[in-house]
Amino acid sequence: MKDRQLRSTWRLFVALSVAGAPSAAAAGAWTLDAGTGQILVTTSASSASQAFDGARSLQSTPSYNKFEPGMLVEYGAADWLTLMLLPSLQHVDIAPPVGAQRNGLGYTEFGGRAKLYDFDSWVLSMQATLRMPGTTDSSNPAGFGYTDRQEDVRVLLGHSFSIGTLPAFIDFQAAQRFRGGGAPDEFRADFTFGIQPQSNWLLLAQSFNVLSEGAGSWGPPSYDYYKLQFSAVYQLTPAWALQFGAFTTFMGRNAIQENGIVLGAWYRF
Repeated sequence: MKDRQLRSTWRLFVALSVAGAPSAAAAGAWTLDAGTGQILVTTSASSASQAFDGARSLQSTPSYNKFEPGMLVEYGAADWLTLMLLPSLQHVDIAPPVGAQRNGLGYTEFGGRAKLYDFDSWVLSMQATLRMPGTTDSSNPAGFGYTDRQEDVRVLLGHSFSIGTLPAFIDFQAAQRFRGGGAPDEFRADFTFGIQPQSNWLLLAQSFNVLSEGAGSWGPPSYDYYKLQFSAVYQLTPAWALQFGAFTTFMGRNAIQENGIVLGAWYRF
């Protein structure tokens, strides 16, 4: 009985950890010109010692730490079609009583984004990607929830405009993520607002929102969580830029209250 209770406890905690995991950074609704591309290398480091319970109240949990380097490679196969590849690495460390650690490949995502409509300052696109897990060992608590294959299909809407003399844009993405391994499917909604206060600075405010569609059959309960991320991008040269920012889970249900930083380098070619 004690072993069963402990197993149930770590499965629930690790499920909370997975529910709080940040999404990989992705480009907005705009497609790249044919023959051009970009590479975004980002590293996120996050931790949590509290989780939102089923009533959205914060409770203490075992310490959770994650370090996740990732990359987004995009290439314009045509003016209307951008191909994408997103590999990642992952280190997860969970303190006792869970007491688990994992190092290795994270999800590798690939697919494409197709422009459906482009008029004046508005663009509408569709995107579909396949996410392949870096591990199939669900017996390791630090890998639980990261072992299922996923398909992500989303609609993206972008709009560029000016605030006074400052260039700005908004980007909205609504996605359906299909998950295997008994994990629940998810609805995702991501919002980005960007503004250029100076020619070599871009400021980003982003919101990432995830709602599980039921509890699935993997054991832990249904969940939802809501993240805010603020970052700045400095343009070093026409080809190179640096990004730095921070994110927090400000509300959730059956999800960890995660806080972290993001560092990145962007290269356009």
